[in-house]
Amino acid sequence: MIDHEVPRSGSATPLPVRPRTGRFLVLAVVFVCAACGLVYELELVALASYLVGDSVTQASVVLSVMVFAMGIGSLFAKRLRGRAAVGFGLIEAALALVGGASALVLYASFAWLGESRCALVGFSLVIGVLIGAEIPLLMTLIQRVDRQDAGGAVADLFAADYVGALVGGLAFPFLLLPMMGQLSGALFTGAVNAAAGGALVLCVFRRDLGPGPRRLLIVVNVAVIALLATASLLVDDFERAARRAVYGADVRVAVRTEVQEVVLTGAGRGSLGLYLDGRLRVSSRDGYRYHEALVHPAMNGAHRRVLILGGGDGLAAREALRYPDVESVVVVELDPVVTRLARTDPALSGLNGHAFEDRRLTTATEDAFTWLRDTRDRYDVVVSDLPDPGRTASAKLYSAEFYGLVARTLAPGGRLVVHAGAPGAAPTTLWTVEASVRAGGLLTRPYRVEGRLTGSPAGPGGPHGWGFVLAAAHRPGRLGTGPRAPGLRSLGERELAAAGPSAELLRPPGVLPSTLVHPRYGEPR
Repeated sequence: MIDHEVPRSGSATPLPVRPRTGRFLVLAVVFVCAACGLVYELELVALASYLVGDSVTQASVVLSVMVFAMGIGSLFAKRLRGRAAVGFGLIEAALALVGGASALVLYASFAWLGESRCALVGFSLVIGVLIGAEIPLLMTLIQRVDRQDAGGAVADLFAADYVGALVGGLAFPFLLLPMMGQLSGALFTGAVNAAAGGALVLCVFRRDLGPGPRRLLIVVNVAVIALLATASLLVDDFERAARRAVYGADVRVAVRTEVQEVVLTGAGRGSLGLYLDGRLRVSSRDGYRYHEALVHPAMNGAHRRVLILGGGDGLAAREALRYPDVESVVVVELDPVVTRLARTDPALSGLNGHAFEDRRLTTATEDAFTWLRDTRDRYDVVVSDLPDPGRTASAKLYSAEFYGLVARTLAPGGRLVVHAGAPGAAPTTLWTVEASVRAGGLLTRPYRVEGRLTGSPAGPGGPHGWGFVLAAAHRPGRLGTGPRAPGLRSLGERELAAAGPSAELLRPPGVLPSTLVHPRYGEPR
């Protein structure tokens, strides 16, 4: 049974609006608060996935902590129902400040402290408590306006809440992120949240407030909105300082595309770095090891037609175009900004050997999965140079269905090579990729080489070692996986040595691998 207790200072004071108007205004604020609350939640998930990686884990942490905290907030709100108006106004101001500043603080903790997990849990807990306190107080306020039955009030509140959550969930990826970015979007959302909550209490329920609470709410809301507005004016300076802390002082390009954040650092032969969403993608220091190990083992055989999935930096194409008998190379890259940088940036285009100026190379700006599903062409070699397999956003590009499409694209005797993550840091990921390739109908041979891990977070001290899976189609009735398996019979120690200065054929856990060394590569360049 719903307690009809109303604010002590105004239980008999008429409101300045009609009941129907007051009810509409309360439900409108419920709508706005629900939208803002979901934006805060999505901001935490998106930024944590960007900074920490493994979006499934980050989403699970944020959602579970927030739902738990919302229950605590609901219990906490029972103590405020006697002063529901001022309590709701202060809670919305606090939620606006904490939620609006959450992205800034998370990014700052990552940039200067190197750790954001504790901040993530803390913000999820505080925001959850504040969101959980909203509905009980709004329930009291809507009955203060229009004393309807409890069932009708609950239905109206939750209907407005759910519709607001829908709008907030759609606004975040389609409006806030592309138009404002994560940091400015969170600050703007906080300002809207504070304005809506403060306006409701100070306009509709102002007669329920004494002079002291009224002044307090005005000062608090003005201060919160002023702080958020000031922070939004300083966002660009903050981002530049944070990038210098993360990537160093030589950031040359930093742009948020429709797909990802692209950062290019350095210009010298040993200092250039390309980061995609905070993960190292290209390093001029030892990136050649990665691309040689990725491309050359798959080129041992027919290689007139080469397909590169991802690889918009042009470095895998550089290795494929070293072969004079290659007739065509097709690069399928989702982000046109990456390929434009690879064409026009002097340092990056020099590193890729001006591959995009080669007449044998063509590009397609499209999702690799969609492109494979639509193409009817056949290729002798397919190189999968895609984002790190440990990231959920790229999961479909490491699925059995994806490799089934690749198998359909391979010409007779054709080969596929896949970047499969770090065998040392994430062995489960590598063997999951290998199993998915096999499930796609291909024979596999996993291997590894040493080097700085492409896909590791920005900053020093990342894990070392790259894992790959070389695969080829088998003939019906011949499913062997040994050295004489059709399509892979030439993948022995002599051929795999093309992968780099040292390479290991990998076996499932419990089987000792063989170490392969090729004298041609010698010391790093």
